[in-house]
Amino acid sequence: MKEEIKHIKIVCADPSALGLFGLAMVTLVASSQKLGITEGLSLIVPWAIFLGAFAQIYASIIDAKHNNTFGMTAFGAFGFFWLGVASSWLIKLGVFGSELATNADSKQLGFAFIGYLIFTIFMTIGAMETNKVLFIIFLLIDLLFIGLTLSTFEIMPEFSHKLAAYSEMMIALFSFYGSGASVLNNHFDKIFLPVGKPFGIFK
Repeated sequence: MKEEIKHIKIVCADPSALGLFGLAMVTLVASSQKLGITEGLSLIVPWAIFLGAFAQIYASIIDAKHNNTFGMTAFGAFGFFWLGVASSWLIKLGVFGSELATNADSKQLGFAFIGYLIFTIFMTIGAMETNKVLFIIFLLIDLLFIGLTLSTFEIMPEFSHKLAAYSEMMIALFSFYGSGASVLNNHFDKIFLPVGKPFGIFK
C-alpha cells in the first residue's frame, strides 16, 4: 500500500503592519528627544523594547513562516537593534551599576552603527523591488545611520545630529503610512492607500 503524504499549510496574517507600526512608534518617540522636543532617555526605553524590539521580532517570526526572507531579516535585524540600543541606554543610565556606566565607550556604538549602515544599504536595494514606500523608509534609515555614525564619532556634530533627528522623524511618518496601507489594503482587499510599484530594475 502506497503511503499517502499530506502537506499541512498554516495560514498566518501578513505581519508587515505590526512591524512597521513598531518601527514608527519607537522612531517617533526617539526622534522627539533628538529634536529637543523632549529630554532624557528613560521613557524611550520601554518603547524601544516593546515596540521597536518585540513587535518587529514577532513580525520577523511570522514572516519566516511566510518564507519571506527579506521581511524576516529586516524586522529581525531592526528588532534586535532596538534591544541593543535599549540595553546601551540602560547601561548609560547606570541601571546595571556604575562600573559598566563608567566603562562605556560610545565609539563602540559608532562601529555598531557602521555595521547597520552596511546592512541597510543592501536591504535598500532589496526594497526597490518591494514597493516605493518601503524603499523610502530604508533610504531614510540609511541617512539615520550616517547621521548616528558621524555624530557618535563627533564628526560634524551639529549637522550629523540634525541629519539623524530629521531622518528618524521621517522614518516614523512613512512607517505609519506603510503600516496603515498594509492594514487597510488587506482589510478592504483593494488599494486603499497606494504604496507605489516596485522599480522593476532587478526583477
